[in-house]
Amino acid sequence: MAPDLRNYLTVTGGYWAFTITDGAIRMLVVLYFHLLGYSPFEVAMLFLFYEFFGIVTNLVGGWLGARIGLNLTMHIGMGMQVIALAMLAVPDAWLSVPYVMFAQALSGIAKDLNKMSAKASVKTLVSSDSSSQLFKWVAILTGSKNALKGGGFFIGAALLQWIGFRAALLVLAGMLLVVLIITAIMLPSGVGKMKSKPKFSQVFSKVPAINWLSAARFFLFGSRDVWFVVGLPVFLYDVLKWDFMEVGAFLALWVIGYGFIQASAPKLIGRSHHGRGPGGGTARFWAFALAVFPAGIALGLAWGWPADMVIITGLILFGIVFAINSAVHSYLILAYSSHDKVAMNVGFYYMANAGGRLAGTVLSGWAYQVWGLEGCLWWSTGFVLTAAILSLALPEIPEEENTIRTA
Repeated sequence: MAPDLRNYLTVTGGYWAFTITDGAIRMLVVLYFHLLGYSPFEVAMLFLFYEFFGIVTNLVGGWLGARIGLNLTMHIGMGMQVIALAMLAVPDAWLSVPYVMFAQALSGIAKDLNKMSAKASVKTLVSSDSSSQLFKWVAILTGSKNALKGGGFFIGAALLQWIGFRAALLVLAGMLLVVLIITAIMLPSGVGKMKSKPKFSQVFSKVPAINWLSAARFFLFGSRDVWFVVGLPVFLYDVLKWDFMEVGAFLALWVIGYGFIQASAPKLIGRSHHGRGPGGGTARFWAFALAVFPAGIALGLAWGWPADMVIITGLILFGIVFAINSAVHSYLILAYSSHDKVAMNVGFYYMANAGGRLAGTVLSGWAYQVWGLEGCLWWSTGFVLTAAILSLALPEIPEEENTIRTA
């Protein structure tokens, strides 16, 4: 097996293992702390630091990866996740809100270190300047991650039912520790490490394309979470009268399907690019196309159409187009980056991603409380249109060179 492919598969395997624990721990915490009598608001607060520290971690993590190597930051993330899992496997008397928030903050830092490291590594492992290969590899990595996160929801719930909360956490921690050891042995050292030690101020990109893409990413992911995180599950439970298992299964299946579409994006849109990766025009087209769906769902609900059919059909279509948007963005951040600064650029970009998720999460609860799900959907439409407008400034990828070397 070629070294680049072997290293890519090793990175992907480590990312998959981490992602399963990330989805499982979320489901374990939500279900178990609900059983302990925590209110929905208290359960939501347990994830506040998880989302907040994603912003900080991506900002610092890209700089750190450029200094010490992406393989090392990936393994630091895995180690922190093992510690976070073990921290929750304590007696119930220890599980206060501040304690669990701290453990979730650690898990959030671990998740974003691992994600940033894995995705930035893809750029360094593509030996040729093939934009189509880069698009394919990053789409498979990102799409499979989302599918496995949905699978992690099922695994977390199943382990909770079969062996209980603490045993489930210890099984997940042991599995991830074994994967950490294997990937540490198999991966070469210094992946993504810059030859010179970058200053922290260099984290903030001076390349306009990366700044515009990061701004668009903020609003793209905010547009999903502003109705998906709080508004949608509460609507399904309170208005459509679904039970907890139906809500959880539906959302998990949506995430899995979303991941498969994301991984298939190069095939779905590849013919229109004649063997090359997408550019700024592709990002603009799919962003404007996405705005149709939250607006359409909101109008369908306002006109009194059957809510269950409007939500299910609309969410499936939204997921398909959103997955293509996300795959195009994930490719462009690597295509716009040079090899030696890819870690810092990806870290900066995913800082914007985390900021959009945090803004969407907060807005989702507030907008649903004030205007209901229709209000959340109109906020989502506004966010998507903002992302599309920001994408007007995105350049195409030069045909003669598949990266912008001044990044």
